[in-house]
Formats: sequence, C-alpha cells, structure tokens
Amino acid sequence: MIIMDIAIDNFYAFKNFHMNMSYPKKIVDSAIEQEYLTDRPNFRYKKVNIIMGGNATGKTSLGKLLMLFVNYCRDGSCTRFFSVVNDKGKEAALKIDFVTDIPVLYRFEMVIAPETEDGYTEKDVYAAFHFTEINKKDNYETCARRLCEKVCSEASYENINTMGWHFSYPQDAYKNKIYRSVEDDERYLRILDQLLKTLDPSIRKVVKLNEVENTYVVKWDNCSAMIQDGKIIEGKALSSGTKSGLDISYIIASLICDKHDLYYCDELFSYVNSDVEKACLSIIVDKLTERKQLFFTTHNTDILDMQLPIHSYVFLKKMPDDPDRSIKCVYAEHYLKRNTDSLKHAVENDLFCTAPELHRLFEIADL
Repeated sequence: MIIMDIAIDNFYAFKNFHMNMSYPKKIVDSAIEQEYLTDRPNFRYKKVNIIMGGNATGKTSLGKLLMLFVNYCRDGSCTRFFSVVNDKGKEAALKIDFVTDIPVLYRFEMVIAPETEDGYTEKDVYAAFHFTEINKKDNYETCARRLCEKVCSEASYENINTMGWHFSYPQDAYKNKIYRSVEDDERYLRILDQLLKTLDPSIRKVVKLNEVENTYVVKWDNCSAMIQDGKIIEGKALSSGTKSGLDISYIIASLICDKHDLYYCDELFSYVNSDVEKACLSIIVDKLTERKQLFFTTHNTDILDMQLPIHSYVFLKKMPDDPDRSIKCVYAEHYLKRNTDSLKHAVENDLFCTAPELHRLFEIADL
C-alpha cells in the first residue's frame, strides 16, 4: 500500500488536517530510486516521508490513525474509530487516497455522525471505497480529479489487496509485544547480531536456540537475555537503545525479505545514537524497492543532513494564532527550491516557524 493523500477532521487533535504524498516533478540524480509507479512514471509518490515537529503536533497520532485504517481494510469494522473522535458532538471525517499492487487509485471516505444519547453505532457511519484506473500517462492529480468528479467505481474492502504493513512506536520496546516473524530467513540472525552489537559493543554474540522455536539468546561475558517470538524474556541486561534494536532489526529484515509495503516508524531511535540512526535509516531507504513507502518521525536534526530529496521532509506544527491550535503541514519543498539550499540551516533559523515557544520556561527562572 502507498498512501498518496490523507485528510482528517475531528479525529485525535486533527482539525481540517491535510497531508499529501505526491510531488510535482522528477528529481535528477535523486538518492531515492524510482519514486513513481512501475510503468506509470508520471504517477509520482514520496517513497520516504521524514516527519518532524515539536511535541504534541500529531506525529504519533497520525500513525495510529493510519493503523486503524489499514486494519479496517482487513475486516471492515468501523467501531475502532469511535474512541478516537475528538469532539463527539460533531461530525468526524477521514479521507485517504492510496495505491496497492495494481494500477488503481483508491479513495477511502468515512464520515461519523455526532454521537447520540445511545452512543455510536455502525448505522451512524458512512464508509466507502471508490477507485479509478491509473492510465499510462496519468499523474496523481489527474486521477484524484476523477475521484472528486465521481468518474469512478465503487469497491469493497474484501476485494482490495492492501499487502503488508508495519507500525512501530517507542513504547513497544517496553511492552510484551510479539513481533511478526521473519525468523525463518537465515539473514535475520545476522542482522540481529550485527545491530545489537552496534548498539551495545559489550554483547559477545547472538545465537539461535534450536531447541525452542523462534528463540534467540543475547550473550554477554557474565549474563544473557532471551528473546522469544520477538518478546523480551529475562532482558534486564538490555539497555533502552538495545531494546529498540529488536524492532529496528525486524524492519530491516522484513524489507530485505520483502514482507511489507508500508512502514510507519515513530521515534524508534529515541534512545539510539544519532550516527546509528542515520546509518540505519540509510539502509532502510536503500531497501525500499518499488511500491514501498516509509513514514519516519524523529526529533534528530542530524537527519536533515542526509542526502535525501527536500520533498522527503515535512514538518508538523500547531498554529499559534488559531484558537483551536490546529495542526498543519509545512512542506520543505515549498520554501527551498534549489538542491544547494541547506535544510538544516533553514530549521536552525526557524524558517518554517516550527521551533517550540520557550518563553514560558524562561519565566520559571523569575519565580
């Protein structure tokens, strides 16, 4: 699945929020290969989406809402959205344009009516999929226009092949989360071993227990930790950053093994050294083959120095002049037009007005 466009109103803290993942023209000598559909070179999509912004600007909520959507595509149950409506006395709406494994642009639209005294029911929900074929010379805007004009057909979720997806959040490293397994592939052990040793050089080796299915042992000189089905067992010796390495290893291995198409990594490297984060991200980007897409949230400004297209970066911010403090997208490509423009310098000089307001903190010093 490739996400092309998302519009959100009254879910989580989003109000009239819009984010687009197409881009207008081909980038010469881009560090990211084939940011377009196979046999449809005009249908361009942002394969890598680096999402930055201050705290409480919706980076995690965006991923959680996308996760609700892809799970809806699996079973068609609307009830999972009820708990994330912000103001239950108002209508909530969600619109997502996406592409799967065939040259078709789908549009999912959902509208949830205001809650009644009896609560929400599925009768209060309008949800539908529409689609239009992507012709050889079409771009995203052409196809989206046909959907807006209702020159399209209707589909059912059962007939849409969304392929695989993976969502990672920093809190996952501290929960008994069972990861989807790629452990049948012999490359997984090497990836896990190399990554955990990078995060913790005192680790001597990572070995697979043949006696117990899907079980690995991380060994130090005087202790060990066990990982079974991706769940940490007896893992007191694992640091916060090393625990993050489990999910990082899975993502890299699943890309190499072609397990999923859509990845949402939310602050996965919060406890990881900046150089390691950049190195892992470069590997992930390199393994994003055709029809794959990455959403990657981070606070690490060193990521801005990576040789990625400027259109790969988007910043989320709350509008200070808006009484609702609505969340908006700021696209770096709208401000920086030349490849020689420094994105990091632009952020350091607060060109996008996304820096946190610190005056309240400094007022504490006067107490």
